[in-house]
Amino acid sequence: MQVFVAGIFLLAPALFIWLAHHQRWAARVGVIVLCYVLGLVLGNTGVIPAQAQSLQQGVSEVTIALALPLLLFTLDIRQWSRIAGKALLSMVLANVVVFSLAIMLYFAYRDPDPQGAANLAAMSMGVYSGGTPNLAAIRTGLDIPNAQYLMFHSMDTLVGTVYFLLMLTVGVPLFRALLPGNRPTAPSQLHPEPVDEDDYRPLLRRANLGQLATAIVLGALVVAASVGLAALLATEGESNSAVIIVAITTLGIALSLHRRVRGLTLSYRLGMYLIYVFCIAVSSMVSFDELLPLDSTVAVFLLVTVFAGLVLHALLCRLTGVDSDTFMVTSVAAVGSPPFVPLMARALNNPGVILPGMTTGVIGYALGSYLGISLGLYLRSL
Repeated sequence: MQVFVAGIFLLAPALFIWLAHHQRWAARVGVIVLCYVLGLVLGNTGVIPAQAQSLQQGVSEVTIALALPLLLFTLDIRQWSRIAGKALLSMVLANVVVFSLAIMLYFAYRDPDPQGAANLAAMSMGVYSGGTPNLAAIRTGLDIPNAQYLMFHSMDTLVGTVYFLLMLTVGVPLFRALLPGNRPTAPSQLHPEPVDEDDYRPLLRRANLGQLATAIVLGALVVAASVGLAALLATEGESNSAVIIVAITTLGIALSLHRRVRGLTLSYRLGMYLIYVFCIAVSSMVSFDELLPLDSTVAVFLLVTVFAGLVLHALLCRLTGVDSDTFMVTSVAAVGSPPFVPLMARALNNPGVILPGMTTGVIGYALGSYLGISLGLYLRSL
């Protein structure tokens, strides 16, 4: 039975990716949402037996640990300022706003559950710096209860959908009126078209097996070294998950400085596939009874962080001279994650913002893990 469950975890994302490419409704819902829904159904219908709990826990921990370095390997950290320009400044401003709001909300809601408020502040910091990989990493690093994690992510999906629709429609004319202009860039002036990160077919081609094997081995070595470092630094009675996640992030960035590692272009897609597997495994461990009633505190954290944060981010960009299109694409990269950047660029009719938007979004994966875990540990110590 456990082999059957493991097969579902590993193969279901491939089905959802195929559906997203062939069915409009699946593309609108999104692969991550479909993975979470499947996990919740599996965990609440008796399909997964109670004795499979160790398998669920193991799959969730291994996939997120291996996914992080794979997502970071293609990051060219030395090209930040040259490629991103104003986008780098906008990303920093977005992180400053989220960091400030998360701390403010923690102090507003720390009674009667200071650790719960610290968890929400940490997850807010992580998910709105670059997306789901940060949220998953912070959940693991801080040992956040599954029920709280799933409730946060479920509500974040709804809030994020509303945010994204507003940015694609009302946001374009509104922020172009409020912020300095940015003329659309002609396609001929651009860097060659970016790789379609939603196309997972290259992972199945025999010609790419060598690159995939190299990426997996490097990722596994990063995880092993991080676990070893955490064991050396372990303190009795304290979880070493945070040390593992931060070490993985640091080593992943360090390896990305090597040109041949950055050339492992398929590692990003492989990492995202593992994120999908993680989503199914972790959501399957939660029952609906644990999610009800819905916590209004989670809703306040999300609504204030996203929409008040959007307004404050826009004001800071106006004061610092960041143009409208750069503001919008970096905001989407932070709140939604890099896969949403091309859609925003298309709505802006400005393909020139795709590359800086994707770059800052991937950088957000690294920054979010650091800031989220650090913020959570600091607030817990108060």
